[in-house]
Amino acid sequence: MRAEDVVELLNYVGIVAFALSGALKAGEKDMDLLGFVVLGFSTALAGGIIRDLLLGRVPPVNVVYMPYSLTAIAASLAAFFLYPYVKKVRDYVLYPDAVGLGAFAAIGADLTANYCQLRGLGDCWLTVMMLSSVTAAGGGVVRDVLAGEVPAVLRREIYASAAAVGGLIYLAALGLGREVAMLVTIVAVTAIRIASLARGWELPRIRQGKPRV
Repeated sequence: MRAEDVVELLNYVGIVAFALSGALKAGEKDMDLLGFVVLGFSTALAGGIIRDLLLGRVPPVNVVYMPYSLTAIAASLAAFFLYPYVKKVRDYVLYPDAVGLGAFAAIGADLTANYCQLRGLGDCWLTVMMLSSVTAAGGGVVRDVLAGEVPAVLRREIYASAAAVGGLIYLAALGLGREVAMLVTIVAVTAIRIASLARGWELPRIRQGKPRV
């Protein structure tokens, strides 16, 4: 199997895992069938849509490429009809979600780096970091906003920051080739996310008026 096929497969793993994450949030909020589909679709694909809009890639791939949209909708519908069972295994969804985070971060970094190269923008490592993070975590932000919550990526866990680091890892490995750089990024971001889950890592925050590290 070619590296690009592996990346595409892991991309679908991410779409399903992210859609289930959105659907589970809809269940927590006692939403109806449409709510499940909207939150599932948004969590899975909104990050890529935002990235494409920022890069001027219109219409966004996640809107016009039907396999992506249909996969997200199918996963959301499955979660709705099988919600009691899906709810029981929600902790296990965190691991394919971590793989999806890595895949989305790598895809975002690759597309952004190519955009910068084609337009002769030179050194745009910060842009790669930002859009890698947006691609991977933007859907979760949209999900939480639609659910009426402060986005989880802004208040707990190592998530969007892992994707941003993935953008730098992609650029560092790019000399080995695009496909190798994407695979290295997927492995690194997935490992960071899983390690943060296992060890309870979080970014510093303010507690009772004082910084907490």
